[in-house]
Amino acid sequence: IAAAVDIWAQGPAALPPPQQPRTPVLPVEGERNVLITSALPYVNNVPHLGNIIGCVLSADTFARYCRLRNWNTLFVCGTDEYGTATETRALEEGLSPQELCDRYHAVHADVYAWFRISFDHFGRTTTPQQTRIAQDIFQRLLARGFLLQDTLEQLRCESCGRYLADRFVEGTCPFCGYAEARGDQCDKCGKLINAVELKNPQCKLCRGVPVVTPTQHLFLDLPKLEGQLEAWLERTWAAGDWTANARHITRTWLRDGLKPRCITRDLSWGTPVPLDGFRDKVFYVWFDAPIGYLSITASYTDQWERWWKNPQQ
Repeated sequence: IAAAVDIWAQGPAALPPPQQPRTPVLPVEGERNVLITSALPYVNNVPHLGNIIGCVLSADTFARYCRLRNWNTLFVCGTDEYGTATETRALEEGLSPQELCDRYHAVHADVYAWFRISFDHFGRTTTPQQTRIAQDIFQRLLARGFLLQDTLEQLRCESCGRYLADRFVEGTCPFCGYAEARGDQCDKCGKLINAVELKNPQCKLCRGVPVVTPTQHLFLDLPKLEGQLEAWLERTWAAGDWTANARHITRTWLRDGLKPRCITRDLSWGTPVPLDGFRDKVFYVWFDAPIGYLSITASYTDQWERWWKNPQQ
């Protein structure tokens, strides 16, 4: 506080000269390097003030603060473009998923530019970099024995000739009886739903009655990582950087025991799974989308690993 008062009394002449922006922005030895991202906005609609206030604006404010401190700062973001919500909206608008993403990515970029959000790079997840990095992470998991194969029962519409992902099926909620529940969640009672649990399920595309069909999928073997995760959490919790809410939620997951988590889907719109027997599937968006932070940085600079694999700086 005393230093701030002293600088204020001296006026602007006492401030250090502003740092000249580098292109590309890369970590610098001996400097404070700050990488900032905000939650990737989903691409199937026009962003509104709530989207901007909810994540983008706070990240932009912090990025501007860091630059004023002359910290070496990279601020990246981009549109999240895979997933069944994109496919659903594309069908409604009579477009292919790629055409829909191209349209709304441009809309998002224009809106954020109008608000002067100070991204160093605003990218997207439907890129060659995304495919390459996601498939590389997958191959590393596979080589280290962290994946397993199991059978899932899924709803299949014989009329459409396709398995129905969560958003392509509607029916009656098994918990509260709401007649228009989705295959992933009931909007009335808020409970998460497995699509095969729906009563009176209907294909959202043709309104036909789907049948339960077994299909093979790949899972993250999270129980195998549980011991390492608990040890890591104890170390990071001791540092005191986690909120009480974050600790409580994480402890709840560990208390109940981690379960294998499916990472593949019977869809065509997504990052292809590079493994024989599963090449007609794509990665589940919750496996794929977080990798977008890395791939968007990689689309900004081919030296992206200097940001993402460089904890010492």
